[in-house]
Amino acid sequence: MALLGSIIKGIITVADSFTTNQAHAEAQREVLRDLLQRAVGTHFGQHYQFAKILRSEQPERAFSRHVPYFDYEKIHTEWWRKIHEGEQGVTWPGSPSYFALSSGTTGQESKRIPITDDMIASIRNAGIRQVLALKNFDLPADFFEKEILMLGSSTDLDRREDEKLEGEISGISAGNIPFWFRSYYKPGEEIARIDSWDQRVNRIAREAKNWDIGAISGIPSWVELMLQKVIRHHNLNHIHEIWPNLQVFTSGGIAFGPYQKSFLGLMGKPITVIDTYLASEGYLATQVRPETDAMQLITDNGIYFEFVPFNPEYIRSDGSLKSESPSLTITEVEEDKEYILIISTVTGAWRYLIGDTVKFTDVDRAEIKITGRTKFFLNTVGSQLSVNKLDDAVQHLSTVYQTEMNEYTICAKRYEDGEFYHFWYIGTDIAEREEDLADTLDQFLKKANKNYAVARSKALKGIKLNLIDPSIFQAWNEFNKKKGGQVKMEKVMPPEHFKRWEDFVRNYVTN
Repeated sequence: MALLGSIIKGIITVADSFTTNQAHAEAQREVLRDLLQRAVGTHFGQHYQFAKILRSEQPERAFSRHVPYFDYEKIHTEWWRKIHEGEQGVTWPGSPSYFALSSGTTGQESKRIPITDDMIASIRNAGIRQVLALKNFDLPADFFEKEILMLGSSTDLDRREDEKLEGEISGISAGNIPFWFRSYYKPGEEIARIDSWDQRVNRIAREAKNWDIGAISGIPSWVELMLQKVIRHHNLNHIHEIWPNLQVFTSGGIAFGPYQKSFLGLMGKPITVIDTYLASEGYLATQVRPETDAMQLITDNGIYFEFVPFNPEYIRSDGSLKSESPSLTITEVEEDKEYILIISTVTGAWRYLIGDTVKFTDVDRAEIKITGRTKFFLNTVGSQLSVNKLDDAVQHLSTVYQTEMNEYTICAKRYEDGEFYHFWYIGTDIAEREEDLADTLDQFLKKANKNYAVARSKALKGIKLNLIDPSIFQAWNEFNKKKGGQVKMEKVMPPEHFKRWEDFVRNYVTN
């Protein structure tokens, strides 16, 4: 019997009994009050009269009236740049300990998100919350004695001129894991510090036989490539031949659905997949029960959430939010409606447009699913396609043609005939007529989205589709010096960026 595992599982069960069935609305009110009180003396708090907001009868309403929305460019230009210039107490007391480089989608300059000690504590608390929730998944006691492989970015952070450290949030988080967790943590501090993603994965492949991995966490696309490397290096049929006790994959960063078939194809037996929501701005949500793949917002951990109805009229062409867009609190949202997520946090982000859209699957439990990105919303000539609709369409193609299709990108632009088309690039190994797939894609989207059907009857002429080798997407990431970590392929590209992508694909195929 796994005695240590039984003890750990017992502790988790007892501890989790104090964290379930939260009163999420009250927790959010307390978080907002705490954020305002702690930041009342900051430059930001004085400018937006946090003291006055705190005295109001309805702080939530006063907060939304007095403080505007901020995306990264706006808050950086007006406030965070002062932090880089050495000012203290700009949007949060004191000075941040780190800056998280948000590599995000390829081809875009990294954002530098301030990360305070309070945010490090918040992320650590959220990680503990995730561990506590494991008791709901009926895992055997010996699982809690196995090692956990966390595939993120390098923990070897860059030191800035002002002595601040910066790197991706996964690397910052891995560098701040609790002391009691380090004996479970793989690939270990030495390998985690390797800056090159390829070199790090090569070391993981070589060391894999020495580890007893019970769980893996990371972005599905990069974890899948790592697993393929381990399998090839040891000439295996599947990953369970070397890690027989692997039982859990904790997914984060992008939707697992498009990768499910190919990812699980690397397994020798079923595993439990748990979704999490760790962004550069904080650890926002985690799946807490096996009955659903939705994630529960962590409502009592230094992050205040607001929700703007996902209405095309509220979104500018660059993905930013119009100032007059109405926001809702967690008490006002409805299930199965899409919302633009707004956060205020202990890192000094205020009414911050994180760029994701979500929908509630269970309001009482505060459970959500990520449905897309505001900048990946394709609304040229009124098509109104969100990423979840695009993902659904690609998965439909994958089912119809019985093949794996994980990566894609799309752009709406004029063709040489002067008409608007949706130009698609999809990564797949199949040899089918591109015109046939384009027609299947078009018919699916017409049925799935009435706005798309209307656009197709008017200004949108059709679909131009290109099937390419899936490896080209990884090569594009590497070309943009963005490989591994939190990197996500840009699903919807503006025309000027799409031209660079098409030139890259053309040169890659030619060479």
